Amino acid sequence: MPEAIAAIDSHAHVFRRGLPLAPVHRHAPDFDALLPDYLALLDAHAVSHGVLVQPSFLGTDNGFLLEALRASPRRLRGVVIVEPALDTAALAALDRQGVRGIRLNLVGLPIPDFAQADWQRLFDRLRALDWHVELHRESQDLALAGQPLLDAGCKLVVDHFGRPGAVPVDDEGFAWLLRSAATGRVWVKLAAAYRSWPDARGSAACAAARALLQALGAERLLWGSDWPHTQHRHLADFASTRAVLDDWVPDAAARRRILVDTPAALFRFD
Repeated sequence: MPEAIAAIDSHAHVFRRGLPLAPVHRHAPDFDALLPDYLALLDAHAVSHGVLVQPSFLGTDNGFLLEALRASPRRLRGVVIVEPALDTAALAALDRQGVRGIRLNLVGLPIPDFAQADWQRLFDRLRALDWHVELHRESQDLALAGQPLLDAGCKLVVDHFGRPGAVPVDDEGFAWLLRSAATGRVWVKLAAAYRSWPDARGSAACAAARALLQALGAERLLWGSDWPHTQHRHLADFASTRAVLDDWVPDAAARRRILVDTPAALFRFD
């Protein structure tokens, strides 16, 4: 473990206005989220490293994210969006640039047929690179979208608590997520609680975090700021998203694993 790692933000985005948008997108931000601003926030909050995740509205054009990785290769890792037919050489080139996984943001989209040959070949290539698949989908469809990825042998990283309903203990999709811990190949991001609950410090968010901690352990949990909090900037900022982790995970040793050890291993910071 590199001693220079103080904490890792496992989920953030960079972009600027005017970049080409994906053919299908839910929204297009009217502001910029630039790398210097993000790095300044990391510095201000004693977070040494970060993971940049390709925004869904930019689709498979990962160029802006890759520019950021080139600008700060020791400090950043990336998660990209790709076409399932992307070949081994292209994926290996991304790995050399600091990419460690692909994202499937399926909110508002049909769930692909992961049994198709292109997808199965992609999953084979991801396993060979020791990459993960990051899944963003509301909890009611988590099993439908996530189980085929586990069946294919992939490491599965679930975004934003698994996007459960207002009462996570009554949510069948969230229950599937807790059970999936038994595979040893599932990680969950404690990020963007405001996308499920208006009060990130409220009882529902705390209950969800503690249920995940009990089921998966700190060795399968990650913290993310979700900066710049697209569509939710009125509810959060970097400081508040970092502070609330202390409420969700009061134990300092468990919190350190979530902030340092677990993401350092998953994203291969070295």
